[in-house]
Amino acid sequence: MSSALIPTYARANLAFERGEGVWLISEKGERYLDFGAGIAVCSLGHCHPHVVKALTDQAHKLWHVSNLYQIPGGERLAHRLVEATFADLAFFTNSGAEALEMAIKTARKYHAVEGQMDRYHIITFEGAFHGRTTATIAAGGNPKYIEGFGPKAPGFDKVAFGDIKAVEAAITPQTAAILIEPIQGEGGVRAAEPSFLRALRALCDKHGMLLIFDEVQTGVGRTGKFFAYEGFGVTPDILAFAKGIGDGFPLGGVIATREAARGMTAGTHGTTYGGNPLAMAVGNAVLDVVLAPGFIDEVARKGLALRQKLAALRDRHPAIVAGVRGEGLMLGVQTHIPVADFVAAAREAHVLVIPAGDNVARLLPPLTASDEELAEGVARLERACAALTAKQEKAPA
Repeated sequence: MSSALIPTYARANLAFERGEGVWLISEKGERYLDFGAGIAVCSLGHCHPHVVKALTDQAHKLWHVSNLYQIPGGERLAHRLVEATFADLAFFTNSGAEALEMAIKTARKYHAVEGQMDRYHIITFEGAFHGRTTATIAAGGNPKYIEGFGPKAPGFDKVAFGDIKAVEAAITPQTAAILIEPIQGEGGVRAAEPSFLRALRALCDKHGMLLIFDEVQTGVGRTGKFFAYEGFGVTPDILAFAKGIGDGFPLGGVIATREAARGMTAGTHGTTYGGNPLAMAVGNAVLDVVLAPGFIDEVARKGLALRQKLAALRDRHPAIVAGVRGEGLMLGVQTHIPVADFVAAAREAHVLVIPAGDNVARLLPPLTASDEELAEGVARLERACAALTAKQEKAPA
């Protein structure tokens, strides 16, 4: 039977029936190590008992009431995020793209309340990915995501990633903000230099602009910090997050300083489902685990150990692996061969990794993965590399 789904995905011929921590079990009963975690979403792995209990307990009480009323779980989650970060305020969405839309609107409204209605331009960077809405594809600037959808949403000025002179040249009286991923995910696990981020902060302060961090993929412990900005020593005014905060449940949001959010008053923005009781129960359960003493330190330790193992893999298979990069449990394996071939070989070895730009395979295992499970993942990548090497040797010259 042909699929009734609109064919916007090139899906692998593989379906899963259930998950247990870092493992996925296919319909055929085969076990796969999930080093993709739903693209950095399943931060605590599949069916984490604490998250499952929080969700099911809440499901027996109340699912949805809308934001016309108080939602105590949302107040609690917002306070916890504020207490753990630079921010004063939070807003909850259903996804990362919606969080970025909120961040963009917040930055523009900040200037509009001062009567600067034409100050809505935002500087963005080559290789960025901020979502699939009409505004966020314009912010990302990738032609393959923009083409065919009509005129590009105005107000986004793209410059080279890491080029501070290009940023300075792009600033005009209409520039409202700078939007950046501290580590580009889709762009190939490319980390910004701390000095570059510090220079962006200084430019924003000098010109009265806001600094927005897209931490949809890097947030909630992924890089060995609660949010990646901590590791760079640079504080944004607005931060968008999602993915790991919901452990698979649709949840995202924005945190901001009170000053940056000054224009976002009653009626300026809204969401039907964002911040509903189910999502808030899950978000609070995730923070119970991630913010527990020592948890994030363990992510950093495990990430360093995994990176060292991957560097050794590169040394053993230099014709396949070109390099390793990233922070914490957000790592990228750059390959000499097409990354799609590497991803397919890994899948054959029953370990799932995610392709990205710059010929990079992303490794985004659950933050709860054990040392033994991480080592097993590398052993399976070793088998994948060996199979790829054998295939190269058999290929005609």
